[in-house]
Amino acid sequence: MKKISFETFKRPNGHDEFLEWLETLPKKDSAKLLRTIEETEKNGMLVAQRLKWVKKLDTNLYELRSKVGSNIQRAIYFHVVNGRYVITHGFTKKTEKTPISELKHAKELREEWFTNDD
Repeated sequence: MKKISFETFKRPNGHDEFLEWLETLPKKDSAKLLRTIEETEKNGMLVAQRLKWVKKLDTNLYELRSKVGSNIQRAIYFHVVNGRYVITHGFTKKTEKTPISELKHAKELREEWFTNDD
C-alpha cells in the first residue's frame, strides 16, 4: 500500500481556508472529518474509495466525506505527486450535488497552489 499524506493549503495571503472553516464546526463534526482524514492516510485510497470516505469530483479534484447526524461535511483536495494531497477548503453540504461555486473555488485554489509552489 502506498503511503499517503494530506496537508492543507496556506494561501500567499496567510489564510488556510480549510483550518479556518474547521474551527467553526461543532466539535463532533470537526473530529469526525479529522478522523476520516487520518483513516484515509492510514488505510490508503483504495480502502477510502470502497468505504466512500472519498469521491472524485472532477479532473484531479476530490472530496473527503464525513457526516454526523444530518450535518454533512466535505473537504475538497487535489493530488500533487506520489502520495501527497492538498486540501483546499471545506464546506457544509446542504444540497444533493456539490455546488458549482465550491468546485470553481477549489479549482482556483488548486491553480493558485501550483502557481506558488516552490
